[in-house]
Amino acid sequence: MPIIKVTVRVRPGASRTRVGGSYGDAGEILTVAVSAPPVDGAANEAVVGAVAGAFGLRPRHVNVVSGHQGRTKVLELQVPQEDEARERLGELLAR
Repeated sequence: MPIIKVTVRVRPGASRTRVGGSYGDAGEILTVAVSAPPVDGAANEAVVGAVAGAFGLRPRHVNVVSGHQGRTKVLELQVPQEDEARERLGELLAR
């Protein structure tokens, strides 16, 4: 399975979980809002689940590779089709 890396900016403690929109000047960082608080890895688990759902993956195919304790994280996604996943990323960033 191909692997793509996605940088995300997390907003923990949001009123609802949402994946979409961009963060930063370049617009290449995906925004992820999760209702889980940033305590004991709860927000990280929620981010993994939300991103997996947004890309149609199982949570085990999404891993946090850096930024475990920060708001900006890098995720690795094991995707069946790299082109489709990059297209989906573009759609989510444009929201």
